[in-house]
Amino acid sequence: MSESRLESPSLAAPAARPRVLSGIRPTGAAFQLGNYLGAVRHWAAMQDEAECFFFLADLHALTEVPDPERLRARTRSSAAELLAMGVDPARSAVFAQSHLPQHAELAWVLGCLTGFGEASRMTQFKEKGASSSSGATVGLFYYPVLQAADILMYQADSVPIGEDQRQHLELTRDLAQRFNARYGQTFVVPGPYVGKAGARIKDLQEPGRKMSKTIGGAGTLWVLDEPKVLMKKVRSAVTDTGREVVFDVDAKPGISNLMTILSEASGTPVDDVQQRFAGAGYGDFKAAVADAVVELFAPVRARYAELMSDPGELDRVLADGAARAGEVAETTMAAVRDRIGLLPPSVRVPAPL
Repeated sequence: MSESRLESPSLAAPAARPRVLSGIRPTGAAFQLGNYLGAVRHWAAMQDEAECFFFLADLHALTEVPDPERLRARTRSSAAELLAMGVDPARSAVFAQSHLPQHAELAWVLGCLTGFGEASRMTQFKEKGASSSSGATVGLFYYPVLQAADILMYQADSVPIGEDQRQHLELTRDLAQRFNARYGQTFVVPGPYVGKAGARIKDLQEPGRKMSKTIGGAGTLWVLDEPKVLMKKVRSAVTDTGREVVFDVDAKPGISNLMTILSEASGTPVDDVQQRFAGAGYGDFKAAVADAVVELFAPVRARYAELMSDPGELDRVLADGAARAGEVAETTMAAVRDRIGLLPPSVRVPAPL
């Protein structure tokens, strides 16, 4: 009697271009200046050189226990913001994380390979758990494992990350190598995306911490803020002792942050900004910063309004992105299921006699 054997599903052929994966949570009032300058602007630039998958991390957003209607609305409006900031759905797969159940499925598989100790060492879990109004939840603890699944699902060569995500990428690499060693070569071991370093934009009221869409407040410049609101926030930004417009992060963190914003928004080197405002007062300097931010956001706000006028088209973009991403995700999961010993759905186990 011959023995039949299921063929192990093959993974997708290596991409002709390097593959990049990144996601952003649809939380806060909108995306803020730091998201744009430090991340999304670079996403738009890398579309010509890489095969890109950009997703709205709505499953990750659940760790903040958002209002359901608010989450739905923010997911759609976040898609519009990404497109308005230069992400092109014709060149990149843009989708909602929850539209592909493979993310949660792979997270469970990887969680079964993750030690409790290594998960508990994630510094973001400690920090967010301490600051979260709902306390440290299991979802928050599991967050890095789901993030690893997001990355490994698409066999991404590289991941654009901030310094605060470097530890999570190391866990992702460890899990990929652990799975490959146990079950055979399955996952690409990703590295950080090597490109122009994203600007580190600080809160206007508390320049000792980064600008945050989670915390928000008067120190956050939202991409969708009206010009008069942006100007008021910049004029009210915390400054430092003295009257000199000098870049010195330690001695003058408030002014240095505003100089960074003007530099990034206008495409002018910080040294040139310093020379331009040598001898000028803070009032003239802040006015220039505000004008640069208003000008930077003007086309984004206009394009956003156009996109939000047709929610059906936004839904079509997300559905198309999910279909494109789903082809890769299901190829990966078919191989994972086979290699860990799960029966394919087409196999029917006979009922006991």
